[in-house]
Amino acid sequence: MMGLFDLSAGTLVLLGLPALINIWSIWHASRHVFPGEKEQLLWILAGVFFPVLGGIAYLLFGLRRAK
Repeated sequence: MMGLFDLSAGTLVLLGLPALINIWSIWHASRHVFPGEKEQLLWILAGVFFPVLGGIAYLLFGLRRAK
């Protein structure tokens, strides 16, 4: 059985990258203003409840809407 410490550094980076993108998207959305009244809350909830997809969607669509 292979443990977490048996993985190479490159594999750990690839496993952690989606989590870092998601954490960053939640942080970024919480610190910026959006045109819609509840849009900021929706982006944060997307990051919380849909971790990988929410972070990627924020990079593709939400980042341009943040001011």
